[in-house]
Amino acid sequence: MKSRQFVLLLCLVGFCLIGVCQGGNLRKKFYKDTCSRAEDIIKIKTWQHVSANPQLPSKLLRLHFHDCFVRGCDASVLINSTANNTAEKDAIPNLSLSGYDVIEDIKAELEAECPGVVSCADILALSARDSVSFQVLTGRRDGRVSLASEVLTNIPAPFFNFTQLKQNFQNKGLTVHDLVVLSGGHTIGVGHCNLFSGRLYNFTGRGDQDPSLDPTYAAFLKTKCQSLSDTTTTVEMDPGSSLDFDTNYYAILKGNKGLFQSDAALLTNKGANNIVSELTNQTKFFTEFAQSMKRMGAIEVLTGEVGEVRKKCGVIN
Repeated sequence: MKSRQFVLLLCLVGFCLIGVCQGGNLRKKFYKDTCSRAEDIIKIKTWQHVSANPQLPSKLLRLHFHDCFVRGCDASVLINSTANNTAEKDAIPNLSLSGYDVIEDIKAELEAECPGVVSCADILALSARDSVSFQVLTGRRDGRVSLASEVLTNIPAPFFNFTQLKQNFQNKGLTVHDLVVLSGGHTIGVGHCNLFSGRLYNFTGRGDQDPSLDPTYAAFLKTKCQSLSDTTTTVEMDPGSSLDFDTNYYAILKGNKGLFQSDAALLTNKGANNIVSELTNQTKFFTEFAQSMKRMGAIEVLTGEVGEVRKKCGVIN
């Protein structure tokens, strides 16, 4: 399994294209003159962690996603809460996030190599890249504000319908195409029962099951999640392929086996449904995922003299 992942990492690089994104001041090899080994250090450290924990890629992708959708890609999701402020990481949607230790480990090595140069925001973006490989432009600065109160209004919920998802992505300057492509990140990782068990036991508030969910798959899920109150059990988002970054997510989605209501919602819109069908082609998915991740990674970025470069990713300087 691990060897296949590393082969995939190398193959995906070939599909990454160079383009212009929302963050006009981001560029390739931003640290070439100030910390020439920065990207190599991040890549090596990320691959070391992924080798030890094959579930890490999904965690780093999700961490980067949750960061970018609140205040832009400024690593505000990494900031620790204080006595005077409850930070993003302690908001309900972020309590299941992990991978913070990997970012801190990478940051510590970079601080030893070139102190005060590489931002936590770029480390987060680059480690997500190196966990599955896609092109990332650099030059982000770290934010100084992190508020738990801003999370629920910005992070798309697993209960959203298509209209809500479309508006949420549009608010971030992303398209329906980006929505469908980035949903493909669910090809790796797991989901907690409480985020989808309503589809199994109380879809319309009458103790019923979501009729759009494949009955056989629903029966299987009920063996894993046996009540609405289960907040600890997890289930693969892409059954049988949750450690492989591939197109199987779109295949099961077409078979009405998307885990979350937000997954199934992609089939309720004709345009989005057509994109789902197109992305079952692996070459197209890899190419489009690289492009959409670049666009997401440029949401409301801080560059130049705005923001800071934190010494420790969990603490504002």
